[in-house]
Amino acid sequence: MDLYTRRRVAGREHLEGHAGPVVFVANHNSHMDTPVMLRALPGRWRRRTAVAAAADYFYAKRRNALSASLVFGTVPLDRNSGAGVGPGQTGHLDRLFADGGSLLIFAEGTRSRDGKVARLRSGAALVAAEHGLPIVPIYVSGTGEAMPRGRHWMVFKNGRPGPRHAIEIRFGEPIRPRAGEPPSEVMERVRLFLAESGATTEPGSDAADAPSHQHA
Repeated sequence: MDLYTRRRVAGREHLEGHAGPVVFVANHNSHMDTPVMLRALPGRWRRRTAVAAAADYFYAKRRNALSASLVFGTVPLDRNSGAGVGPGQTGHLDRLFADGGSLLIFAEGTRSRDGKVARLRSGAALVAAEHGLPIVPIYVSGTGEAMPRGRHWMVFKNGRPGPRHAIEIRFGEPIRPRAGEPPSEVMERVRLFLAESGATTEPGSDAADAPSHQHA
């Protein structure tokens, strides 16, 4: 990645004083986002962070499921449910959090086609509230240009070696769901962080149509 990109990481101080677990929530531009963000995490966090992967995309075939799980430490989630977390889908997350692990969720449910952040799904807020965990928002930019949607490898800037793509990873202050706070309001706070970090966002989330809670 260093050959194709130059990165800037900000906000890691927001992880200081937290032993975990947390729910990391990020925008999504590229398949490159996962290794970029895992690499940006301090080692003690990276080793204990799993990545939520779309069950219908990464787990449809056994070979793909094994590859994603072994290489990136993924766990399956159902992105086709209204909230991004279907009934009976979180038993494996209970075990993850009980062991002190954290989870990275791409709340849009898919990669952006134009660099804009789509409406955020409420699954992350539901998971955080159910387990009493803070949400740590993450903003990533530049990965869509370095590895565009539809490409399986990084591309050189201007089509040749030379200037590298600039990538930024910014961690925000932890967001703690308040007692009785609707998932839509929790995700709105995530959206505001992304907007303040420079993202073009779409106000609102799908939380208004989601169940009020999910039982593992």
